[in-house]
Amino acid sequence: MGSILHSSASIVCPGKRRASPGTPHTVTQEAPPTNQNYQLPANFRLHRAVLCCCNRTMNLRCTISLLALAANISSAEIVSPNTNLNAREEQIIAAVQPSAAPRFNGSYVIGIRPGTPLLDTLSVTGERPITFTARSLPHGLQLDPLTGIITGSLPRKGEHKVKFTAKNSAGKTTASIKIVCGGNLALTPPMGWNSYDAFGDSVKESEVLANAQWLKDHLQPFGWNTVVVDFRWYDSKADGIRVQNPEGVTLDEFGRCVPPENRFPSAANGAGFRPLADKVHAMGLKFGIHIMRGIPRRAVQENLPIHGTTFKASQAVRQAGDTARECRWNRDMYGVDASTEAGKAWYADIAKQYADWGVDYIKCDDIANLERGTNRYPQLEVEALANGLLSSGRSIVLSLSPGPAQLQTASHLKEFANLWRISGDFWDNWRSLNRNFDLFASWSTNTAPGHWPDGDMIPFGHICERNCDVRPDRWTRFTRDEQLALMSLWALAPSPLMLGMNLLDNDPWTAAILSNPEVLAVNQDPAGRAVQRMTKQPAIEIWTKQLNDGSLAIGLFNRTDQTFTAHVVWRDLKLRRAPMVRDLWLRKDLGRQESFSEDLAPHASVLLKVK
Repeated sequence: MGSILHSSASIVCPGKRRASPGTPHTVTQEAPPTNQNYQLPANFRLHRAVLCCCNRTMNLRCTISLLALAANISSAEIVSPNTNLNAREEQIIAAVQPSAAPRFNGSYVIGIRPGTPLLDTLSVTGERPITFTARSLPHGLQLDPLTGIITGSLPRKGEHKVKFTAKNSAGKTTASIKIVCGGNLALTPPMGWNSYDAFGDSVKESEVLANAQWLKDHLQPFGWNTVVVDFRWYDSKADGIRVQNPEGVTLDEFGRCVPPENRFPSAANGAGFRPLADKVHAMGLKFGIHIMRGIPRRAVQENLPIHGTTFKASQAVRQAGDTARECRWNRDMYGVDASTEAGKAWYADIAKQYADWGVDYIKCDDIANLERGTNRYPQLEVEALANGLLSSGRSIVLSLSPGPAQLQTASHLKEFANLWRISGDFWDNWRSLNRNFDLFASWSTNTAPGHWPDGDMIPFGHICERNCDVRPDRWTRFTRDEQLALMSLWALAPSPLMLGMNLLDNDPWTAAILSNPEVLAVNQDPAGRAVQRMTKQPAIEIWTKQLNDGSLAIGLFNRTDQTFTAHVVWRDLKLRRAPMVRDLWLRKDLGRQESFSEDLAPHASVLLKVK
C-alpha cells in the first residue's frame, strides 16, 4: 500500500453557516495504490475540506494539486466515541427501554386552523401491534385504529377534549388530549429532524426518506414528528463538496424554486414536493422545507411573470442600493419589496405553492436577522410571508432564521412567527452551548404556546457527513455531559427540538438521550410556561419551570471548568419542607428530601422533578 498521509487542512468554504472554533481536526489516512486502474471503494468519500475550496476563483494549478491530494485520501470511518460509559450513563440508557405495555408520550395538545387539513399521530410506546380508539372525537376528524394517525379538518374554532385509548396484548392505557381549532399552531415546541447538519445543501430524496423512516420507527413513539428538507434543495448541482452556485437553482416558468429531479426523482413532471410529502405523511409525520427570503435572482433577471397575477418579478424586487436587497452569505435570491402589491403577491403565491405540495412547516432563512445595515429585521417581508401562509388553505408552522434575533423585535415575532432563532449558527462546542444559557434567560418572558425562542438544531451523533459549509465529517464534539446539559436546557426553556445528525448512524447512547419520555415531557408540557433562572452564580446555576401538573422541573448546571457540588435547600425555592424528588434522566424516585446535593463535573447537570 502507499505511504501514510497526514491531513489537517484549514481551508474554509464560504457558505451558509460559519464553522465555530473547535478542536483542530487531523485525519490519518492511507493512500490508495498508485496503480492507474485503481478503483475507489464504494464507501470512498473525498476530503470535503479540500474539495470545498476548489472553486472558480482558484488558479488551475492549485485546483489540480488539491484534487490530486483529495484523490489520495480515503475517508476515515466515523465511529461513535460513546464507549466505556460510566455507571450513571449506563443507567440513563437502561432507563429509556420501554415496557411492553402501551404508554402515551409527546404533546397532549394539538393546534389546527379552521378548514385546513389536520395530520397528527398519537405517540405511543409499547409492543406492536397497538390498536387505538377515541371518545368524543369531533365531527370532521378520523382516527386510524391501526396506526393512531388522526386526519380530517374542523370547520370552526373551538376546543375539543378527546379521550384516546391505546391497547395491546400487554395492556391498555388512556390519555386526554386537547385539540384546539383556532389561530395558533405549534402549541408545544416542534420536534423533528432537519437535513442540514448532516447533509448541508445536498440531501437527496432517498436520504430524506431513510431518515424519516428511522424517525418513525424509533422516535415518533416519543413525540418526534416532523421531517424538514433544509438549505438549497432547489440546487441541481449541489453535492456537499463545491461552494454554492446560483447557476444550479431550478425554477419553473413563474420563477418559483422547484426540487430538481436528479436529487428528488418523485418531483418529475412538475409534481414538486407533493409526492415526497405524501410519503412522509403516510408515515404519520409532518413535512417541512427550508426557504430563503426573497425571489430568485434569475427570475428577476429574466423578468418572469408572478403566477396568477399580471405582475412581473422585476416589480416585486427591492431596488439596487437597498441593504436588504442581497443576502450577506447566499447569492440565490434578491429581497422582496413587500410594501408593493407585486411583493405581497409573490409571497402569497409561493405560500400557496407550498400548501399545494403538502408542506406543514416552513423554515425561512435570511429574515430573523439580516446581519447587515441598520434595520436588520425586514418586518414587511415577515408579514407578507406569514399572511400568505395564513391564506394558503393549510396550517403551516413558520420558523424564522438566522439568529440572533433582536429582543426589540419580540412583539412582532410573536405576532407573525411560531419560532425564531435566538442564537447564531449553533454547533458542537461548549462556547456555543454556554452562550445559549444567557440567550434563553434573556428571551424567557417571550415564551408562550405557539411562540418559541429557538436555540437552533441539535448537533449530536454523526454530523457534517456531506456539508461543505462546516467541516469536517465527524461525530459530535460535545461530551456526554454537555449533551445532557443541552437536552436539559432545551427541555426547560422550552426550545424547539430539531435533530441534525444522520439518524441512521445513531448509537445506543444518542438514541437514549433522544427518547427519555420524562425529559421530553418537560419540553412538551401543555402549559408552555417559560423557564426561570433562579441563580446566576460563578459555579452552579438553578433553573426552574412550573409544570401543568403542579410540579416543578429543576435544572442544576455547572457552567465552569471545575467540579462543584450543587446543593439546594427546597424551602429556599418556596417548596414544602420535604418534597418528593425524582431524577428525570434516571427515571428514578429519590424519595422525600429537605435538600439535594450532587457533585457536578465541568459542564455537567442534573434534571429533577419536585412535587
